[in-house]
Amino acid sequence: MSARFDLVTVDSPDTEAIARFWSAAATLHEVEREDIDRWIVLADADGMRRLGIQRGAIRAGSIHLDLACTPADFDDELARLVGLGARLVADPRREPYGSIANLSDPDGNAFDLCAYS
Repeated sequence: MSARFDLVTVDSPDTEAIARFWSAAATLHEVEREDIDRWIVLADADGMRRLGIQRGAIRAGSIHLDLACTPADFDDELARLVGLGARLVADPRREPYGSIANLSDPDGNAFDLCAYS
């Protein structure tokens, strides 16, 4: 049997704070926890595991998450994410496919907010 995709895992020295951030940012809820806060799994409303938060050092990498919203919700969603603790890395911009904002979570992990036209 070959390997299969399981879920995206974010390493953080503060799993509680990052789990709270991503729960609110992506409308997820906790479904699994090990060793108090060493490993936390977040799922969507249907119970599908979507994001793992694992205690560990933050490492720079080329993988990031994309969050999507409608074009009409883009500005409000961007403001909501920044209000939760995200940092805007570059000014939001229009691309041929829609609007995009490059952000980072409170630990500096990159993610994008996309509103596809």
